Amino acid sequence: MHMPYTWTKDAADTSELRLWPHRSLPAHGFAATILGIFTLSTIPLYGLIGTVLLWGVLPFMLLALGAMWYALQRNNRDLDIIEVLTLTPDDLHLTRQTRKGDAQEWRCNPYWTQVNMHQKGGPVPHYVTLSGAGREVEIGAFLSEDERKSLYAELDEKVRRIARP
Repeated sequence: MHMPYTWTKDAADTSELRLWPHRSLPAHGFAATILGIFTLSTIPLYGLIGTVLLWGVLPFMLLALGAMWYALQRNNRDLDIIEVLTLTPDDLHLTRQTRKGDAQEWRCNPYWTQVNMHQKGGPVPHYVTLSGAGREVEIGAFLSEDERKSLYAELDEKVRRIARP
């Protein structure tokens, strides 16, 4: 199964985790969807060609198409999130690039970092957090439930291995 995150090893003792939301509608799918909606919405207009009613219905059809385009574009922009976790023996650094372009950062010594999975009580089931340095931060909340379970197992193992060799 393809996960929307990757681990890379930059140096002998440095690992980097990159997470991103799954995009179920790529660019060519977006274009095909808009074209399909346009094509199907014109079918009822064929009977109105040559009548004054065409000009009464056409603006509403185009307005609906524009609303669908806007909604799909907005959804695509809302997925512009990336989380990068850099793990070294001395530092665990999490950076989250929000949809608005703001960067949120959190640092902790891996020895004191605890990887937690909240099966219930979080905003999503099997909510994964990192705690340390007096704070608890979420990681991968946009992943599916199975992906969060897998992330938790991998992250917990990596933090334990690097912090307690």
